[in-house]
Parts: sequence; structure tokens; C-alpha cells
Amino acid sequence: MKLEGKTALVTGGGTGIGAAIAKRFVEEGAKVCITGRRLEKLEQQAAAFASDSVIVCAGDVAVHDDVKRMVETTAAFGGGIDILVNNAACDRVAPIADLDPADWRRILETNLTGPFLLMRETIPHMIRRGGGSIINVASIGGLRCMPGAPAYGSSKAGLIFLTQQAAVDYSRAGVRCNVVCPGATRTEMLEEAVSGIAKGVGTDVDGILAKFASVIPMGRVSSPSEIAAVAAFLAGDESSFMTGAVLVVDGGANIVDVSGAAIG
Repeated sequence: MKLEGKTALVTGGGTGIGAAIAKRFVEEGAKVCITGRRLEKLEQQAAAFASDSVIVCAGDVAVHDDVKRMVETTAAFGGGIDILVNNAACDRVAPIADLDPADWRRILETNLTGPFLLMRETIPHMIRRGGGSIINVASIGGLRCMPGAPAYGSSKAGLIFLTQQAAVDYSRAGVRCNVVCPGATRTEMLEEAVSGIAKGVGTDVDGILAKFASVIPMGRVSSPSEIAAVAAFLAGDESSFMTGAVLVVDGGANIVDVSGAAIG
């Protein structure tokens, strides 16, 4: 119960990594507001917990009025906000010359502007509480280039910088800000992203994930619960002297030489 007495806002909390983080936070004693665009997914997730531990707030992180409502709902539910997890994200696989500008804008708005808006509205609440912890979920795609991911990679690289900028600006006010960079993690979003690729090469999602795993030193992709464990650590007092940190959680994928992997 290391998060007992704390209140958290988790975006993209209806599925995947966000849902796993919300679950872990509740298990650690926190009250959690989960947000997302699909109300039915949020309600399904919340139904697994006691009504006094989880509340839902549907909305789009790229819409400022929705963000304000998310923050107000969370603060009213828990009497303030101690933890913010910016997890909501979207993607579109296409190289630069094939990427629709509307898709570029949507990805940047969701993956980068959304966290900025959440941080902008949440940080004053945290300062009034004497501090807090912001956890931004980026990706190893923000550290290394992936084929066909110009918008996603740019947005996640920007999120890493935004995280560290907030750490510089607000650490003395007691607000810590760290970023988690997962590698391949089996989520609904990843499965949707690779399903088209799988069909193109005559395999299925499991086949594509097996190819990912073949060049990961630990020999597998991660589960959302493994990312949630890192988020719980960053949310709690055990990480009290950490801010601006980039925690890579990828089974060692980012340290592999691609040339060697190709012949390994």
C-alpha cells in the first residue's frame, strides 16, 4: 500500500499499459481517475474495482476543455492530485512521403500536446499539495528510429524533452517528472499497429511479435503489468530523489547492434 492516501490521474486508462497502471495504483492504495475517449472501455475497467477507488472521465487529451474536466474530476474525487500519468497515445504507420498531414497533426496533438495540457493544468494542484509525481509514458521509439514512424517517434522524442524541461522547472516546488520508455509491449494498440504488417508478410500478430522477440536480449516482448510496476515505483516515495530520469524498459532491445542482430 505504498500509494495509500494519494490520488492519481491516468490517461488512456481503459486498455493496455494505462489499464495496468491504474490496476497497480489501486492495489497500492491510491484513488485513481482513468480517462480515455471510449467510455465503455473505461467503465469496463472501473467495474473491476470498488467504486470509491476508481472514477472515470471520458474525453480527448488533445482538447483543452476535456483536459480541464479530467483534472477537475480527479481533484474533486481525491481532494487533490498527487500523481499524473500521461499514457494516452495514438499512431499511424507510414513513411514521411505517405503520411497524411492530418494524421501527423493528430499524433502530435495526442502524444505531445496532450501531455503538455495535462501537465499545465495539474502542476498547480501538485504545488498546492506540496509536490507530486508526473510519469510520462514515451517509447524507445523516442530514442531510436523505427521504420514508418516519423510522427510517433517525433512525438515521443518531444515528450522525453518535455519531461526533462518540467523536471528542471518544477523540482524545487516538489514536483518530480520522469519518463518511462517501453519497448514492444503486447497491448491492443500494438496489435492493431502490426496487424496490417502481419498480413503483408503472410503471418499473424503472434508471428510479428515473435520476430520482435528474436532480437530482444530477453527473448520476449513485455506485458503491460511490467511497465505498471515501474510507474508505481516512480509514483511512490521510494523514487523521491529521481526527476528527469529516462527509464528504458525494453528487455535490452535498445542496446542491440542492428547489424549483428541481422546475422545473429
